[in-house]
Amino acid sequence: MLAIERLNVFYGESHILRNVNLTVPERGVVCLMGRNGAGKTTLLKSAMGLLPVRSGRISLAGEDISGRPPYERARRGMAYVPQGREIIAQLTVFENLKLGLAARKDQPREIPDAVFELFPMLKTMLKRRGGDLSGGQQQQLAIARALLAEPKLLILDEPTEGIQPSIIDEIEDVIERIKQQRSMSILLVEQYLEFAWRLADGYYIMEKGTIVAQGSTEELSEEIAQKHLAV
Repeated sequence: MLAIERLNVFYGESHILRNVNLTVPERGVVCLMGRNGAGKTTLLKSAMGLLPVRSGRISLAGEDISGRPPYERARRGMAYVPQGREIIAQLTVFENLKLGLAARKDQPREIPDAVFELFPMLKTMLKRRGGDLSGGQQQQLAIARALLAEPKLLILDEPTEGIQPSIIDEIEDVIERIKQQRSMSILLVEQYLEFAWRLADGYYIMEKGTIVAQGSTEELSEEIAQKHLAV
């Protein structure tokens, strides 16, 4: 579904991503891991077209999207939930959700009930401002907004960061349900190793802007995790 080949990204003269190769298979779940500052978020933003790339190729479902702006990537089936969620605090939950419909070609007027089946809490809070929600509730809103676009590829940047355990469980359940439905591919950045172990089919580990380990999650041993992820 997503193929990143020999990607190089710079901040000014600083070489941040170095010949990065990463693949997310159709309907697969892949976890990107690494210590803080490894370049994970830079890779996600580059995939979404939010950062310029110096060289390399980014393909979605076989189409080269390397030169496409973010809104065109969204229309072609990419949805991104950034670290920090970035919901619009002054808009209501309902208004934030409506924004998720903008990338859809059919332009529905009503929010599908399916999203409330995944996140029933949101249905009771439609008139509340996004900024009045807890961090965990905002994360659920951000994921729901992304899912409303019916993406081919859902990109999640640290969906469990700063969230209470009960909502982490709910988010894990949603991702597991998506995985079982086999309706889309998922690329997630996650520091919570147990979360990744339970959900992902494959993993990549970054260090200093380079992929240093990869494989199926079943093969991700404690030894590899300690070597590349321990602080």
